[in-house]
Amino acid sequence: MWERLKRLFRSIFGGIIDAAEDPELILQQVIRDMRDQVPKLNENVAQVMSHEKLLEREIATLEREITDLDGKVRAAIKMGRDDIATTYIASMQEKQNSLARAKEQLVVAKKASQQAIRFRDEYLLKMKRKQEEAMQLISESRRARMQEQLAATMASFQIGDTAASFDEMRDKISRRAAAAEAKLELSTIGVDSQMAQLEREVYNVQAQDALMAYKRQMGIIPDEPQPLPESVGPERTLGPAQRKALE
Repeated sequence: MWERLKRLFRSIFGGIIDAAEDPELILQQVIRDMRDQVPKLNENVAQVMSHEKLLEREIATLEREITDLDGKVRAAIKMGRDDIATTYIASMQEKQNSLARAKEQLVVAKKASQQAIRFRDEYLLKMKRKQEEAMQLISESRRARMQEQLAATMASFQIGDTAASFDEMRDKISRRAAAAEAKLELSTIGVDSQMAQLEREVYNVQAQDALMAYKRQMGIIPDEPQPLPESVGPERTLGPAQRKALE
């Protein structure tokens, strides 16, 4: 019974967790966590390298002290003070032993520094690859979510629900277009329309006559010959005004 209850609870809470998990948010958090480790790695590398630097300074100091003691030993021997020379020699030997140990420690410290730097560089390279992979996965997740939303939208879109609206609007537009055509046809066959058409024709004739007159004045076309007046008979003579008009 207990095993069945545990299996039931695991199935319930596991489903809730799966539904609540957002791959994009989780991947972004993973990237942030990896970036947060970089300062700590740099600090560890700095500590290892600082130990190496301290050993180098210690070695340099010991070498200067040994050189100084060597000079003092030589000076004491020249002065015939073997007791002082012996003391300097003992101190110099102690410094030499410390120098040997420091050099051994420096070799180990250099290896540790190199390993720390190599580990840091490998981690940065790994982090960069993980970031690129995470960004690709985030893009795929967003694309998948958009496709899911589109699929849900298409699933909820029913052609039958809107077909009636399309048919109704099509009939309404057709009726409006037919009414507009009928109104236009009526407006073109009315009396006012006929009068307007007649006026336009008159204007066109007048414009053509004016154009011909301009061309005659400009000499582009010859003048039309004037018609001769009707015969008035032999017994009737023309007056001066009539003769002038004929001229």
